[in-house]
Amino acid sequence: MKLHKIYSAILLSTLPLTPALAAGLDRSGQSIAAFLQPGNYAEAGISILDPKVQSNQLKVNDMAEDYYFPSAAIKVQATEHISIGLLYDQPFGAESLYPSNNPVFGANGEATQVEVETHNLSALIGYQPTENWNFYAGPVYQTVQGTVSLRGLAYGGASKLGSYDINLKEDEAYGWLAGFAYQIPEIALKTAVTYRSEIKHEIDTTETFGFGAIQRPNALTEVITPQSVNIDFQTGIAANTLAFANIRWVHWDQFAVTPKFLNAASGNNLIDYSDDQWSATVGVGRKFNSHWSGSASVGYDSGAGNPVTTLGPTEGYWSVGLGGQYSPAENYFIQAGVKYFWLGDATARTGTTNVGEFEDNYALGYGLKIGYRF
Repeated sequence: MKLHKIYSAILLSTLPLTPALAAGLDRSGQSIAAFLQPGNYAEAGISILDPKVQSNQLKVNDMAEDYYFPSAAIKVQATEHISIGLLYDQPFGAESLYPSNNPVFGANGEATQVEVETHNLSALIGYQPTENWNFYAGPVYQTVQGTVSLRGLAYGGASKLGSYDINLKEDEAYGWLAGFAYQIPEIALKTAVTYRSEIKHEIDTTETFGFGAIQRPNALTEVITPQSVNIDFQTGIAANTLAFANIRWVHWDQFAVTPKFLNAASGNNLIDYSDDQWSATVGVGRKFNSHWSGSASVGYDSGAGNPVTTLGPTEGYWSVGLGGQYSPAENYFIQAGVKYFWLGDATARTGTTNVGEFEDNYALGYGLKIGYRF
């Protein structure tokens, strides 16, 4: 079962590219697969997620907004033993909007909504003492920004936090990553373990109450994006056929966003999570001929605890995914994929009060990627 190296590389590209919809604010999954490609390699992709999160009890038809995020990577084999790379992704985020005509989450024609956006740029340098081993590390540059509006009876109405807004201005900070990979190219075996550090932000914040009537500017809010570990594995199981797996741990159980004036008014956090996230994806990829290959996968995510914040009321998921790849030539390809997510039911909570149940949630994810070897 000896696999030609270029076939192994093409098969590796069939790993699922559709977006993660994961616990907490996790989005991209923070893969470094592009850096582990052989030779010189570049890729660019876009992922789109269309979720539906609903509550019959609270008469909420859908509070989860569609969103998309791009990714890009370049890896250069500078010498026989040294490689360098640059990876861009949007690892964490949230986007939701409740109906403004629902009194539980709306007031004065306005609605509860959240938008959180992060950008990561990871620079890596790898050392390959032999063909089999690769040790890598590097700095990570990250920006975070967000806005949240709370409206309605779920937050105590206009007399309490049901008329609250917060603007978390864009902040930049640095972290790091490190890991190692082991491979046997002849059988397409590759395994990698990657650790990413937490990144601490002190974000310039403006809070307002009473639909903007009372402003509390010039405060700092601490936001620490969590540390994580990714374990990736693949191996050839037949001619032109791979089995692959990914396991991811994210340290969410101590995550909390505690704005100064919101906490003073209510004693609560804006967002917090009670459990760490564990997720796994397993699947197979197969090269059908010199131009076409495909993959199928199954995924699981544990969630980050339940009850959860009203700003993201789901607990984990199960998923199935399909991917296809067309390679006009050995040095470049076009890839597309789709995933269906069964999102876990959850109890939405504000502070220490349970608001209601969100059930029968689901999502569709789509992805497109172009890769080039040079």
